[in-house]
Amino acid sequence: MRLSLIASLFCLALPVLAVAEEMVRDLSRPFLPVVPRTEAEAARIADVVAPTVDFAAAERFEANPAGAATVRARTDADAFSLPSASLSFEEELEFKLGNGLFKKLWVSSPSSTLASDGLGPLYNARSCQRCHLKDGRGHPPEGAEDDAVSMVLQLSVPAPEGAELTQIEAYLQAHGALGARTRPDPVYGRQIQDFGLAGMAAEARVSVTWEEIPVAMNGESASLRKPTWAVADLGYGPLAEGAMLSARVAPQMIGLGLLEAIPAADILAHADPDDVDGDGISGRAQVVWSAGHKRPMLGRFGWKAGMATVRDQSAAAFSGDIGISSPVVPDPWGDCTLAQGACRAAPHGDGDARGQEIDATGLDLVVFYARNLGVPTRREAEAPEVLNGKRVFYEAGCPACHVPKFVTDRLDGQTAQSFQLIWPHTDLLLHDMGEGLADYRPEGRATGREWRTAPLWGIGLTPQLNGHSTYLHDGRARSLLEAVLWHGGEAQPARDHVTRLTPQDRADLIRYLESL
Repeated sequence: MRLSLIASLFCLALPVLAVAEEMVRDLSRPFLPVVPRTEAEAARIADVVAPTVDFAAAERFEANPAGAATVRARTDADAFSLPSASLSFEEELEFKLGNGLFKKLWVSSPSSTLASDGLGPLYNARSCQRCHLKDGRGHPPEGAEDDAVSMVLQLSVPAPEGAELTQIEAYLQAHGALGARTRPDPVYGRQIQDFGLAGMAAEARVSVTWEEIPVAMNGESASLRKPTWAVADLGYGPLAEGAMLSARVAPQMIGLGLLEAIPAADILAHADPDDVDGDGISGRAQVVWSAGHKRPMLGRFGWKAGMATVRDQSAAAFSGDIGISSPVVPDPWGDCTLAQGACRAAPHGDGDARGQEIDATGLDLVVFYARNLGVPTRREAEAPEVLNGKRVFYEAGCPACHVPKFVTDRLDGQTAQSFQLIWPHTDLLLHDMGEGLADYRPEGRATGREWRTAPLWGIGLTPQLNGHSTYLHDGRARSLLEAVLWHGGEAQPARDHVTRLTPQDRADLIRYLESL
């Protein structure tokens, strides 16, 4: 697994290798103000991030998963809402301003509150905080009385034959990496908006039904719930033929700036798309078009790594989830399509001095907030049960995808994320997770069976923050054990290893995950 993308292609013809090298160079271009590493630094970093083989004690600095940016572990629901510990006093003020905009409730246009109008007209939530509850994890609706406000139902259709290539499709085709092509639904767009302003019909109502699937394990049993998603009360006619739906709960927000600061070359070094080393793990890089940088970049954020930067992700969420325009996504009608003429013609909030409904200053503040949400210190990293669980985690092969540690780039002027040893437990690559987790909806290079490896830091605090313990992209797993048992595809051997464990070792594995 620890082969570079280039090395994994040595067996191919030289022209193909040259194309692959060109793509790796493109993806490795820094977009942050990076100070290049020296050879001595690179050698020291390689030694520091090498996998441990000693489980008798916690590793040095392991208790501080975000390096110097690590924050104290709170015992209340605000554990994910602290600013990075390495911020200056002035930067903390900027963080708090961004927090205010993150929590801000947007209103419809026209409004006397000019700085807050522009909601919708079709939308999923009135604020960022409504989806990312306490900066934590969303959940699917639990029963008929619950809503779907902390999740979205994404939507796409196969690209029509002969459809013009998008910028990223043209780039991928030129590099021999173009996968299945999709387009937004011609009427409903990229996702179902289940709210509309007064006089504007919501697009649909989202519902889910569950099927219980028993799972046998050594000495124990478990039950998994398989979701079936549906839309009812469609407001604008039927979905297009071949429409593909995929539920996505809001992910936790901590450590995003640190993930953004991992050198792209270090992420690509874990890619092995053809499984040349034969370990069964073949992570692939997602390649996306950055709206902010206007070039192909490595995808890092989102359940299928569909966004390259925190800024791109934030602007896309403002547009798709709230209907708020920005300098990155300037359309004031959000996700409304040409077929939704009334939505596009409705009053919007972009006609005043702001330019867009959230201007560059406001967007920068939200991005700064999102980049600097602190990762809490580890709990009980030295506990014997946690150390045994760590051993089990490694022996099961989990670190092949959930890569424990990286060192971030040395950044000029961005000290909170600069040159930190971090422990996110992710490679940020796409992996085939099997039929059980497949949504059969391609996204960029990701197939319907592929998902980005989710970071694990802070995952054990979900019940404390959000009052639930649901995991995975659609919240189907009701516990960390269920999340593990849903793993298939490349992770099937690790999953099967867990089912064969003694109950005590399995409990210690979960204890280790809860300590992260």
